[in-house]
Amino acid sequence: MSSTVSTESTVATDYPAVQLFIGGQWRDGGARKSLVVHDPASGKAIGSVAVATAADLDAACAAAQQGFDAWRKVPAFERAKTMREAARLLKERADAIARWMTLEQGKPVAESKAEILMACDIIEWFAEEGRRVQGRILAPRQSGVLQQVLKEPVGPVAAFTPWNFPINQVVRKLSAALATGCSIVVKAPEETPASPAELIRAFADAGVPAGTVNLVYGNPAEISQYLIPHPAIRKITFTGSTVVGKQLAALAGQHMKRVTMELGGHAPVIVAADADIARAAKVAGTAKLRNAGQVCISPTRYLVHNDVRQAFVDAFVAVAKGARIGHGLEAGTTLGPLANPRRLSAMQRITDDALTRGAKLAAGGQRVGVSGNFFEPTIVVDAPLDSLLLTEEPFGPMASVRGFDKLDDAIAEANRLPWGLAAYAFTSSLKTAHELTQGIQAGMLWINQAAAPWAEMPFGGIKDSGYGSEGGPEALEAYLNTKSVAVLNT
Repeated sequence: MSSTVSTESTVATDYPAVQLFIGGQWRDGGARKSLVVHDPASGKAIGSVAVATAADLDAACAAAQQGFDAWRKVPAFERAKTMREAARLLKERADAIARWMTLEQGKPVAESKAEILMACDIIEWFAEEGRRVQGRILAPRQSGVLQQVLKEPVGPVAAFTPWNFPINQVVRKLSAALATGCSIVVKAPEETPASPAELIRAFADAGVPAGTVNLVYGNPAEISQYLIPHPAIRKITFTGSTVVGKQLAALAGQHMKRVTMELGGHAPVIVAADADIARAAKVAGTAKLRNAGQVCISPTRYLVHNDVRQAFVDAFVAVAKGARIGHGLEAGTTLGPLANPRRLSAMQRITDDALTRGAKLAAGGQRVGVSGNFFEPTIVVDAPLDSLLLTEEPFGPMASVRGFDKLDDAIAEANRLPWGLAAYAFTSSLKTAHELTQGIQAGMLWINQAAAPWAEMPFGGIKDSGYGSEGGPEALEAYLNTKSVAVLNT
């Protein structure tokens, strides 16, 4: 693991002053206020983002209503063509956007570009799936009656997204909305505003009608309190913490708004005695370090059979020590900074708590350098079940390893916490894989592989990890109303 960290990029930033996008126009906020955007690798200011006023939010909602009235009338075939053009433009601009994403979020530029290319795939898949939204004809109970079931777009959508995947957290919501004929107001993250703005720009340049896509920034609590009750908004979709998600779901419920919630997780990884230990450590360990562990589906609680536990820990430590820490724009960097100083403080607090309670440190555990938000890949062994590490989502490059003797005990521990977003397992036994498939309480389970959240697969959790899907055909259902129609031919 690199002992020194380069926090300076040798590449000029050319980072923009990010504006709002309302009714087909890029504009500053009504009060001309803005927030500073910082590079998390250096702490330096690199740009700014406009702040929306209540009047701006009203304008965005009015625009979304007008955009909906126009976009819903566009045939699905033509909507798909426009979406595919947006994907083409986004792919064409991927290199430039990836640089901005790395500057504002911190992840290695290769990860940023991979995120953008994945977004293109998501757009293209939803574009095609939108052409297959179908109702049905039902056999009537009397002659002369036509019975139909129609699928119609729910209306303007308000989407709230976090900073860890600035484009991919938006693109699933945006693509599902547009594929079904809805318009959208995106409240994107102030910490990472430039890359989602470029996603919106691709759709605007592709020719969606004015008002169909809108983008705002500002105080998250104030914007959600304003948009969710707004009469023009008919659906809410949110990705973020469970605490905030519950608050927004409650507010949406007061106004009878449709809701999709993709909330926090604390993903278990079960490593059976018959697993390929070297492969499990490499696959799951590399996944742990992706985006510095700031991933809602990041593997965190490693439950390893005691017969192979030490071998797994040794292999896992080797993966952690092989990480090259540095600025995301520097060649060879595999682990960038945490997104903000709050995450840095949380990593130290969780580490110190575990060690105070008797856990052992197998790797890492310290901040790296004196500037930027860098933290070592950290592996903690035998943290007690009541430690912060095993009761809070760390959301950083930190993992716990505990042993087990019986598979049932590992499954019980995997299910102990209130979250149920993602889970992982490694085994060479079909019987064990079947038991895990039946026993694990999670919306997504990957066995013998890292997460592969392709667009065609459902993406979402259960329990305190939320409800609804942001992938697969199930994602489209959340943006559609079902209408039952019966016509008697007189």
